Amino acid sequence: MTDQKQDPNLATIVHTSQGNYPVIVGRDVIDDLGLELQKTGQQGRAFIVADEVMFSNPVRRAQEALERGGYETHVLAMEIGESSKNIATLEVVYSWLADRRAERGDVVVAMGGGVIGDLVGFVAATWLRGVSVVQVPTSLTAMVDSSIGGKTGVNLPQGKNLLGAFHQPKLVVQDIVHLETLPPREMAAGWAEAVKHGLILDADLLDTFERLAPQMVALEGDSPVEAIRRSVAIKGDIVSADEFETGDRRVLLNYGHTIGHAIEAVSGYGQYLHGEAVAIGMMAAAGIASRLGMIDAELVERQLRLLESYNLPTKAENLDSAAIIDATKSDKKSRGGTIRWVLLEGPGQATTRRDVPEDVVIEALQDVLD
Repeated sequence: MTDQKQDPNLATIVHTSQGNYPVIVGRDVIDDLGLELQKTGQQGRAFIVADEVMFSNPVRRAQEALERGGYETHVLAMEIGESSKNIATLEVVYSWLADRRAERGDVVVAMGGGVIGDLVGFVAATWLRGVSVVQVPTSLTAMVDSSIGGKTGVNLPQGKNLLGAFHQPKLVVQDIVHLETLPPREMAAGWAEAVKHGLILDADLLDTFERLAPQMVALEGDSPVEAIRRSVAIKGDIVSADEFETGDRRVLLNYGHTIGHAIEAVSGYGQYLHGEAVAIGMMAAAGIASRLGMIDAELVERQLRLLESYNLPTKAENLDSAAIIDATKSDKKSRGGTIRWVLLEGPGQATTRRDVPEDVVIEALQDVLD
């Protein structure tokens, strides 16, 4: 395994029941993909499933890096979004692997945003009852959130990620260079997940995100790389402590997600990017915490200013509050229709509550609906 002291690009090593794996974060680290995979002991062929948006130079670079590491490679480029993260798309990937006789000893490489990571991770979890997967996230949202922790899944018409599995990667490689071609809206959506880590668990990181917002947004200098590494380390630590979300820690990562997922579902997974919906969900959650007397109005306002400084929406337009409330009740974290809300207690401090009255939720929701 990679030595943390020797590799300045190593953000964290995630410890799980399925094995430990490094998360590499830096500029131009994609060129080390094959060498890093070698270090894990992985053999066999490498089957890259890439977001077509990334084609062709970044994918070719990853392919060449794998071949330098001694891996025979095959590439499938797909155009995929949240609306096509479904069983039909799964079948396309399964058929491609079947045609090439992918075996248990081979590895599947997911290269793209969170949708590719989720779907290809689920393919790896289920192909021949499980093959190795490497995550190469190319969006900021996927880097700081979905590529770490082994959550995989696809959507059903009834809800998001209802079909899924925990399948930890062998390796995660995050090249900051990939972010330089992302549309501004995609980048903003990614900052929502990174900022969330500061809000719930790290007041110092929260301060950094506030103080250096212009540099972060512009990806200038080392500060964004270091902030992404820190955000990744927070996610890795939580996954190591609570791999299957059975305790009280990993669920904290769902701050803003209960309302966020509901907004995505009600708007048909097209109107809002995931991070945008989460930003609105965080404002609703702050409104709930404020009404319950857990935080003061100053922290609600501070969160609002912070999200706006990263060009994130803080209100949703043309959505029905009753439909959103209904959608929250099918959230995977709910039990018996009772939602486990993640709420702030202070800067860098979050907890969970199951006793939130529905009228408080409705009031807070009305505040974030235009």
